Amino acid sequence: MGTETGPESPVLARVRELVIPIASDLGLDLYDIEQRGGTLRVTLDTPAGSASGVTLDDLALASRLVSRELDHHDPVPGHYTLEVTSPGVERALRTPAHFRRAIGTTVSIRLADVGHDERRVSGVLVAADDTTATIRSLDEPTERTVRYDQIDRAKTVFEWPVARSSGRTPSKQPPSGAKQKKEHSA
Repeated sequence: MGTETGPESPVLARVRELVIPIASDLGLDLYDIEQRGGTLRVTLDTPAGSASGVTLDDLALASRLVSRELDHHDPVPGHYTLEVTSPGVERALRTPAHFRRAIGTTVSIRLADVGHDERRVSGVLVAADDTTATIRSLDEPTERTVRYDQIDRAKTVFEWPVARSSGRTPSKQPPSGAKQKKEHSA
């Protein structure tokens, strides 16, 4: 994938070693670690299949604990900003583990090959292994398997639930108990 160009750097590997026990103690999973410029982003999530997501209180506590641990061990050279976050409802898929965790959800993938006929692939992720992901189209009963090294960007797609209508048309009558204005003609 475009963002995954090789093995993890020694700095990020050390940060991962320090963060995993903290996340585990809080009942969370380490979803991802990224360093871009002067920002070190630690992404935490609830375990796969959890009924709820990460709370702000979880993130605040994790941020304090991770910050203290990184200050104590100092694995990141130079100045940086620590960002402890959750992956959100539309989460980036960067690793095979991310794809495996997202099986059964709707995904959107942009392929790196700009000359490809169908550069965008979207649908339900039905399978994922260490090298490929298989997506079932929402429009047609077809499946497409793509190699991770062909992917430029991928994310889950949150689908808003459709509000059901009561089938009634709105009334032009004011609600009961409301005063009606009467017109008089002379």
